[in-house]
Amino acid sequence: MVEVSRAGGLLVAGTSSDAGKSLFTTGICRYLSRQGLRVAPFKAQNMSNNSMVCADGAEIGRAQYLQARAAGAVPESAMNPVLLKPGSDRRSHVVVRGRPAGVLQAGEWATGRRHLAEAAFAAYEELAARFDVVVCEGAGSPAEINLRPGDYVNMGLARRFSLPVVVVGDIDRGGVLAALYGTVELLDPADRELVRAFVVNKFRGDVALLRPGLDRITELTGVPFWGVLPWLDGVWLDGEDTLTVARWRDGRTDTLPNTLPDTVLDSVPDRPVRVAVVRFPRLSNATDIDALAAEPGVQVTLATDPLDLRSADVVVLPGTRSTLGDLAWLRRRGLADEVVAAAGRGVPVLGICGGYQMLARRIDDPEAVESPEAGVADGLGLLPTTVTFLRDKVLATTVGRWRGRPVEAYEIHHGVASLDPAGGEVTETFLDGYRVGGVWGTMRHGTFENDDFRRGWLAEVSGGRVPVAGTPAGGGFRARRDAMIDVLADAVAAHLDTAALLRAVGR
Repeated sequence: MVEVSRAGGLLVAGTSSDAGKSLFTTGICRYLSRQGLRVAPFKAQNMSNNSMVCADGAEIGRAQYLQARAAGAVPESAMNPVLLKPGSDRRSHVVVRGRPAGVLQAGEWATGRRHLAEAAFAAYEELAARFDVVVCEGAGSPAEINLRPGDYVNMGLARRFSLPVVVVGDIDRGGVLAALYGTVELLDPADRELVRAFVVNKFRGDVALLRPGLDRITELTGVPFWGVLPWLDGVWLDGEDTLTVARWRDGRTDTLPNTLPDTVLDSVPDRPVRVAVVRFPRLSNATDIDALAAEPGVQVTLATDPLDLRSADVVVLPGTRSTLGDLAWLRRRGLADEVVAAAGRGVPVLGICGGYQMLARRIDDPEAVESPEAGVADGLGLLPTTVTFLRDKVLATTVGRWRGRPVEAYEIHHGVASLDPAGGEVTETFLDGYRVGGVWGTMRHGTFENDDFRRGWLAEVSGGRVPVAGTPAGGGFRARRDAMIDVLADAVAAHLDTAALLRAVGR
């Protein structure tokens, strides 16, 4: 039975992953909020290891957290009721309404998710009762017809609540007209009736050259175009898809308005501080590195080979959803020995969450909480700690200080680190973790978004090559991120048929 929501709703679908659904949804949330509407973002099911902790301790996808901020709403678990965190190619850890809820095996994908669908539909109803508009983001593509019977994030959601659907295509990757046409043609008639519009994303050039193709697609499908969004230099908000990890490597952060004073920019060294971030197969919370990559005088690269670490000024082991599995990968690739060698040469090494756990003397997962099987492994032995994985998950936002600098952060982990009495002395406590010489470790994510902390820590580990500065009058990294949201909303206002958008959501 089709249920009609009380709020206006819209589903943003895409021709593929990384078509720009998350950014487009973020821009729409900010635009509609500017119109005085109470707006909530929603993604029924997310598959991502980039997550965030809400104020109430619920864990949701990073994109939905940011979209809530764009909408001026308080992030909550109903905005991303089902979060799947891949632990291997065939196994995902399940988070329902912000809390751990077991494991989903690949073989259960088509038949074992009905209870997840019901949780998602109930969450949508909650939001629809409290907001004027619910802007939903799909996942992957609605044309994945092999998954349609159990779908509740794309057309399954749209059919349940009679949501109008807009399909976004990325022209930058090529073949966008065929992708838009093929997406609609693969849908069954009842699904196709809900598609209200197409949007072309990431366009560079003269739209007049594209117009004949758009007109022909509308003739063939009966679906109009709401607009063509331009390529937006310098917009790289909190990547959620694996395809968007480290989007800053393209140098797109260079075009962002810089908030540092000219006196600071003048002191940036000619040769940047080279930060090598190990690219784990199950990398999580890669957004920890965004603020580092945006800092003037810092060059961040992803490392998957030992040679990548040998010229680094700083080595970072980021978070991972599979600590023991990725530690084994680190050893197979020869990267583990190189990390130890770098620390021996005096190169600063930072471990964050799973990366911090790898720096321990020993890691124990006695109940197979994170690993497919229970097991114990030696860590890299660079910090005098032992790590034990517990069934209960730590989900918290934190406020601390380091060298007098405030540090707001959040924690998402099963592993608990404790000092090993036989491991030796520590140089100092570091947030919730420890430092021994040039090796630093913390469970806390999001620390580098704190401008004073980031620059102070970089100044110390780089020997003063990165200047220490307080937050500029115009704001720091978080202000830059909010400015990017405004750029997205401005693009929606300037290039989209906003009258059609407002009609679609019942306004």
